[in-house]
Amino acid sequence: MNTEYAYAPSEPDGFNNTITQPISPDGIPELARDYRVPAREGRAVRLDVGQRLTIVNPSGTQVCDFWAFNARDPREFLSMEHLRTALGRTIPRVGDALVSNRRRALLTIIEDSSPGIHDTLIAACDLERYRELGVADYHDNCTDNLRMALMAIGMSAPEIPSPFNIWMNVPVDSNGTFDWLPPVARPGDAVSLRAEVACIAVMSACPQDITKVNGSEAEPSELRFRVD
Repeated sequence: MNTEYAYAPSEPDGFNNTITQPISPDGIPELARDYRVPAREGRAVRLDVGQRLTIVNPSGTQVCDFWAFNARDPREFLSMEHLRTALGRTIPRVGDALVSNRRRALLTIIEDSSPGIHDTLIAACDLERYRELGVADYHDNCTDNLRMALMAIGMSAPEIPSPFNIWMNVPVDSNGTFDWLPPVARPGDAVSLRAEVACIAVMSACPQDITKVNGSEAEPSELRFRVD
């Protein structure tokens, strides 16, 4: 484990089973198979044009940090700053295209059984964030889960984009102040995304156990997903 923050985008600061347990060596899924993203870990999956990725929140309390990269050119990736500009609001809804740093649609939200509270403002947790929160030793984090999930299928992260934080509840008040609140999703709620280009999606079952973004008990839990 590095003692200092890894400035190389693809280099993890520590490791967990994300790097040794991909869904397949190349990230290609078995269609209609249910896959697990264990608590505190991440997984990558390749999507062809038109395929549907459904992410399930079994507990209702777990946040999914989500990224997507163009499979032909990973330097094009899902971009929250471009998405907010395209939508004119901070939270995407069913029917909205999720756009890249080149302002093209990578995926479209086609279903959402939850109340629709998600986040596009907050950066992925990383080693330095946990140090700010008072953690002295290494702590699993979404940034490293992204790095390792890509490494596990033979890729490197070109950089660390801000994630689409599915089910994360960070309301902003009229003064611009925000709070860290538990998700309002229910057990079994799901979000489905349709791939508009061939892409690599990465999901992290956020390891945050200090703030309450993963529920009032601050206890990370697993996610599930499938591709149809």
